[in-house]
Amino acid sequence: MTSLDLSIALPEILLSLWAMVALMAGAYFGKDRLAQALTWATVAVFVLLSILIGVQEPVAQQAFGGLFVADGFARFAKMAILLSGAAVLVMGMDYLERTKMMKFEYPILVSLATVGMMVMVSAQDLITLYMGLELQSLALYVLAAFRRDSVKATEAGLKYFVLGALASGLLLYGASLVYGYAGSTMFADIAGTIHGDHLPVGLLMGLAFMLAGLAFKVSAVPFHMWTPDVYEGSPTPVTAFFATAPKVAAMALLARVTFNAFGHAPGDWGQIVGLLAGLSMIVGAIGALGQANLKRLMAYSSISHMGFALLGVTAGSEAGVKATMLYMAIYLTMSIGVFAFMLTMRRDGRPVQGISDLNMLSKSQPRQALALLVLMFSLAGVPPLIGFWAKYAVLAAAIASGYVVLAVVGVIGSVIGAFYYLRLVYFMYFGTETDPLDDDGVPAQRWMTLAAALITVLGVVNLFGIEGAATMAAQALVH
Repeated sequence: MTSLDLSIALPEILLSLWAMVALMAGAYFGKDRLAQALTWATVAVFVLLSILIGVQEPVAQQAFGGLFVADGFARFAKMAILLSGAAVLVMGMDYLERTKMMKFEYPILVSLATVGMMVMVSAQDLITLYMGLELQSLALYVLAAFRRDSVKATEAGLKYFVLGALASGLLLYGASLVYGYAGSTMFADIAGTIHGDHLPVGLLMGLAFMLAGLAFKVSAVPFHMWTPDVYEGSPTPVTAFFATAPKVAAMALLARVTFNAFGHAPGDWGQIVGLLAGLSMIVGAIGALGQANLKRLMAYSSISHMGFALLGVTAGSEAGVKATMLYMAIYLTMSIGVFAFMLTMRRDGRPVQGISDLNMLSKSQPRQALALLVLMFSLAGVPPLIGFWAKYAVLAAAIASGYVVLAVVGVIGSVIGAFYYLRLVYFMYFGTETDPLDDDGVPAQRWMTLAAALITVLGVVNLFGIEGAATMAAQALVH
């Protein structure tokens, strides 16, 4: 290990050190009295690290003997992870204070999960991949059950842990098959054992098991069964975190594995990823139709959206990777806006989650209703909002690579999804009169909803430069 290795992995090292310092501070200086201060400090650390990553040289650098890489693809994913994590921490503080869950361990667990995500997207080796994945997962298991006095939260944490352990077992079994055939855990060495444009049976079986484990992390069908229950049972700020940063990390890791280790045979693994994408787009859309709980609806919505993101990976091209990263950045923005609003949903001081609670929101909170309308239209893919261009990008990449049937499936899934998004709009503007929601949310939550809606509208001009960054990320991964 050299000083160059340490400088390349500096963001991960700094965030790990911050988590340790915060842990010692919370343990020795008053525990939960420091919770809010530690949360704000963690937000500052996240933002500063994202700036540090953004100003790094745009060249690929490997550390620790090739186990870890810092390239344009990793930088794009890490900045998205850190900024979304900071946004979720800010908008969740008021909720945690009101519900007496503001513990000093919360920002520390988010920090440790984020370290794991950052390691995941820079992994160039199966062992590094697993270390990052498990660090993220262990912290998320605890966060899911953070509300210890709630049966639903306990159930959510236990279900996530048991099914997550099963997914990790599938991933490890697949990695062992790949190692047994390739004789190495390094992605470059695995790619070197592939001759021609088809995978040997041993590698294909190993990759299939690994993709099954990774599909669990992005909640792709048929490994999605945990998502609705965990989203509903977890505290809403934790649900918002689940719906954003970990999805980016898992999607980036899946793209990293397929392109860096198995990129010579996109026709083989493309069929597996394409099946996951097609099932997710349809099952997620259909599953959301009958939901009465807003968090469960967003869970099925995320399943469908991850199907669209996987469509870009299925294409097996630079354009497909670019479309996937662009899609994830846009999805993050929309999700943060929706969950920021959900955190304000209270009636008589008590949090509510029902879709029917949105009845005539336009009358009591017209600005929030309009912002939510824009976000729902964008999630549905209504032109000209940026959600439409995200879906257009992945569909175009799939068609260019010959996956026309999958593109048609995506269009059908989008049409189905439009129903439940527009249903929410109907409740807000044409629903039955009911007691209005409390109008006392903190400014951070309301401004995040409005800002996300504004980005959704104004982003159609030039996507705020994200498209160029996604192009550089795709070039770094594919070439």
